[in-house]
Amino acid sequence: MDEQKLTWKSFDNQGNIWLERVFHYPITIRKSDTKAIETLKKLFLSIQVQNPDFLKEKQGFSVETHLEFSRNWGLGSSSTLIYNLANWAAVNPYLLLKDTFGGSGYDIACAGNDTPITYQLLNNQRIIEPVNFNPLFSDQLFFIYLNQKQRSNKEVKKYQNKTIVEKKSIINLVSEITELMLKVSDINDFELLMKEHESLLSKVLHRKPVQHHFKNYFGQLKSLGAWGGDFIMATGNEDTPNYFKERGFEIVISFKEMVF
Repeated sequence: MDEQKLTWKSFDNQGNIWLERVFHYPITIRKSDTKAIETLKKLFLSIQVQNPDFLKEKQGFSVETHLEFSRNWGLGSSSTLIYNLANWAAVNPYLLLKDTFGGSGYDIACAGNDTPITYQLLNNQRIIEPVNFNPLFSDQLFFIYLNQKQRSNKEVKKYQNKTIVEKKSIINLVSEITELMLKVSDINDFELLMKEHESLLSKVLHRKPVQHHFKNYFGQLKSLGAWGGDFIMATGNEDTPNYFKERGFEIVISFKEMVF
């Protein structure tokens, strides 16, 4: 392309275009912009703060993004976009996240790794460690979509209002639970840790654990990501998919299908 513009097309998992726009330089935010367009523009503008030469070439660009899952699922489409844009523009993805969406950076670390990881911020330093998580009971783990996408950045802001003392205590307890979850080999022990994790965060976030909404479910449930939407994790058996589908939750994915 010879003209100074950026042609952007975003395709969903069905191959349909859900976002299409031509951005002319210099990029500016307008009142008429949709939320998705405004978000993209904020990302471009933030990138240019780190790398003023980005998009300054005389030659224009044509960009396509392709989703491999429903864009409503909340499986990291925003963090993957940030990570890929940062790689393209040769900027720091964590700074780009901080300037736009906000958050700890855990999802950015996930986007940059091909294996399971543990992630911790300690004295403003990121500790990212690859881990092996493929438990013997993996065939008893399921992920259920709750039919609504949660706005993670809003939930992040709620947590950030906690005091430093509160956060340190929460982090230590969650870290202990995480380490144990990586080590246990018995599904019953894993379920106890899931319940303990839910109970802890329920008090922190002032929300009822997801199990409260499925009181007669025979397995253990755990919220994931920003509570109140996206996916939950369940322990269960061959009856698990039917249980949730009968209650209107059609998306039930086994651990192996989700991970591999």
